[in-house]
Amino acid sequence: MKAAGTETVEPIQWGILAAGVLSVTYNAILAFINHNIMPLSPAYVVMSEMLILGYSFAFILRKGIFEEDLVPLGYLLATIVLTVYVMAISKSAYIDHLRNILIVFAFVVMGRWTNERTLKLVFKICCLAVLSVLICEIVSVTAYVALFHPAEYFENTRGVPRATYSDLGLFRGALGFPDRFSFGIIDHRSSSIFLEQVSLANFCGVMVIYLVSFSNRLTFFDRMIFVATVVLILLTNDTRTMLIFSVVCLGGYVIYPWLPKILDFFMMPGIIVVGFIIHAFKPNAHDDDFVGRISGTVRNIIAMDLPATLGLELEKGLGYVDSGYVFITYSATIFGLILFWLFVSFFPAGKTPNQKRLSHSLSLFMFLNLMIGSTAIFSMKTAGVAWLLVGFLKVNEGTRRAAPLAADPAVVAAAVR
Repeated sequence: MKAAGTETVEPIQWGILAAGVLSVTYNAILAFINHNIMPLSPAYVVMSEMLILGYSFAFILRKGIFEEDLVPLGYLLATIVLTVYVMAISKSAYIDHLRNILIVFAFVVMGRWTNERTLKLVFKICCLAVLSVLICEIVSVTAYVALFHPAEYFENTRGVPRATYSDLGLFRGALGFPDRFSFGIIDHRSSSIFLEQVSLANFCGVMVIYLVSFSNRLTFFDRMIFVATVVLILLTNDTRTMLIFSVVCLGGYVIYPWLPKILDFFMMPGIIVVGFIIHAFKPNAHDDDFVGRISGTVRNIIAMDLPATLGLELEKGLGYVDSGYVFITYSATIFGLILFWLFVSFFPAGKTPNQKRLSHSLSLFMFLNLMIGSTAIFSMKTAGVAWLLVGFLKVNEGTRRAAPLAADPAVVAAAVR
């Protein structure tokens, strides 16, 4: 109980705060080290993600496994089984999809233990970091490159060669090309702390989801910071998909609470059907635009055969990094895609208005992205905080924490507290 005239202030959960912020910013930190302290190899990137995941799993094990964790735990175990199956039949140590679901599991379970103050701090710190570096990139790309040297970093840690047609020092994908959609604010696609354009675009989508599902729990000043960041990203990143997504969610803030939860289940097949309709009208669209990406994904879906859906042609799937549905099917079988569809559709809560806003916007974000892009939505740089929010809202709006499955009295006492 709290004394009269006083308010109980939630403690900052420093471990969760560090894990959430580092999941977004670790690439920029490594890039700074790569140029200014010592050259880095891909192993350092893998080790950084493993350390963040390692802390998350240690945190979860210390808290114990609860009834509320059974669905994400079951999803993780099913993914492990599928991964072992694909590895066995392909004779390849390919674990990318398992890594993606490890991130989903770790952050969604950690999210339900996160208090509101810590969650807000995670998003605010990440947003301010992205906004600050983005402004630096817009004002002086020379100063931005001097800080992070993106091209050098991706060459050392990802094996991506630098662009031969530019000496700016930016990641080659961020340079864009003359015919690409653009507002013309800057002469390249902005990247901010992510150093490449795709993650910044997806971060914009996550910020939109956060605003849609959480804005009524934010101060006016904080809302303005997030809105300004989203608008600045949309104006400089040249992301057509997130522009469409943001406009839909703007109206969705009012409409989403009135829509039934089952709509999320029909979101993926609905988007795929629309994709087939677009492809029927534009079967030969190959340009790097919204229609071209959709048509390309549909062509790749049509080209799949039965062995591909059963994980028997893993080596072919590595070439479909711009078709998310196809890429997941090749690397995790059709059952891996179905499991992801069901998890995104049904795991997020859908009782309160905020929960419905989250579940509908999350489904649209995930399933639309898989139609026009790769599996960048699974990247820790953006997926971590997104699933942290999902876990938080599932148990912090109108639902009660269940009794722990673990028999340890200390775990029970911690849960009661």
